Amino acid sequence: MAIAPNAPTQPPSINPATVLALRQRWRLQLEQHRAIAVIRTDHWQTGVKALLAAARGGMRLLEITWNSDRPDQIIAALRQRAPHCTVGVGTLRSAEDAKRAIVAGAQFCFSPHVSPEMIATAIAHHCPIIPGALSPTEVVNAWEAGASAVKIFPAGNLGGSAYIKSISPVLPDIPLVPSGGVTLDNSADFIEAGAIAVGLSRQLFPKDALKSEDWDTVTKRARTLIDALAGQI
Repeated sequence: MAIAPNAPTQPPSINPATVLALRQRWRLQLEQHRAIAVIRTDHWQTGVKALLAAARGGMRLLEITWNSDRPDQIIAALRQRAPHCTVGVGTLRSAEDAKRAIVAGAQFCFSPHVSPEMIATAIAHHCPIIPGALSPTEVVNAWEAGASAVKIFPAGNLGGSAYIKSISPVLPDIPLVPSGGVTLDNSADFIEAGAIAVGLSRQLFPKDALKSEDWDTVTKRARTLIDALAGQI
């Protein structure tokens, strides 16, 4: 029987051993570093300079949103100039996006939603995948699909660390990474509430600092974050 042109494709099958290996590897990185620096930029050179400044402040997990200017070039530059860091991408919307990002050199993938096809694609390429979710049902669905961890987004709109404190006891086996609403001041609160790590963007990369190329400010804010989370590592 012919398949309708718009029929959804079936996600590739996943290897449970690969899922477990990716989860173990990613958990170790999150427990070691506790924070991810996230940037979206309209100028790829700015993205490179900003993330290198964050790395000088101690950040070791660097994320470029896939809707940035030339994200593949940002990945390549960071992989070359910051080999001590792990470089990934965020805001992936499809399995094809994930495949392109991984081919470009991404070492982890974040998405704002749960897509079994995208999760399976990342797993097939041996890349940690962290989909976004809101409710406990979405979190569990992501985990059962093979996610390496689950992003809680937008965490600030859901009650901040109080929301993490509410859901983490009933989902103790699932690593939660809140993003959106996480600040330099409240980052430790999220970890204490049960999150394994946090993602920060504007708090690390203020618009004025990016516009004026004030990289010292970015480095100082990164150090402030590292200091705030020092007791959680």
